[in-house]
Amino acid sequence: MPQAPIILASNSTARNSMLSNAGLRFAAMAAKINEQKLQSKLNYLSAGALALELAKAKALSISRDNPLSLIIGADQTLEFEGKIIHKASDIETARVQLLALCGKTHNLNSAVVCAKADQMLFTHVSTAKMTMRNFSKAALDAYLEVAADEVLSSVGGYHYEGKGIQLFDHVDGDYYTILGLPLLPLLAFLRQTSMIEA
Repeated sequence: MPQAPIILASNSTARNSMLSNAGLRFAAMAAKINEQKLQSKLNYLSAGALALELAKAKALSISRDNPLSLIIGADQTLEFEGKIIHKASDIETARVQLLALCGKTHNLNSAVVCAKADQMLFTHVSTAKMTMRNFSKAALDAYLEVAADEVLSSVGGYHYEGKGIQLFDHVDGDYYTILGLPLLPLLAFLRQTSMIEA
């Protein structure tokens, strides 16, 4: 079976939509890595560096079995008051995280990489500064009731592209970075390497 020219090492709905909406033709495969184990092993890294290493690990895990394809790997970390916040395991944990972030600013670090034949060809990390408004507990409860399990799929426990936008007061950063894939730098690289039309 012929290999796809471009493979996204992720089954993320948001990342798949971003690439599809940009007109890219690609296949998507879930990366074969244990993220929690890797995060524990790399806990000495900064949040941005950790996102980059996780993105690399994802890309390389797919590249080994698809050496003719260009593999796109991506990951995202949330840094708040010097600590890295991970995805919530349940709604109550998400509630606690969101209450901690309420009225304060945190950083979202999104990394994207491209690998081919087990070699890293492109790496990029973008950061967005996210400031939440001072929302009430009632507003948070209403949001969690509507968003439900969507909050468990993103670091920080909010679905920014949906009703989670109502939790924010100010954002300084690229929209695609917030969604977990710095798309403009990636597209620039793909044009430079003639993977897409310049």
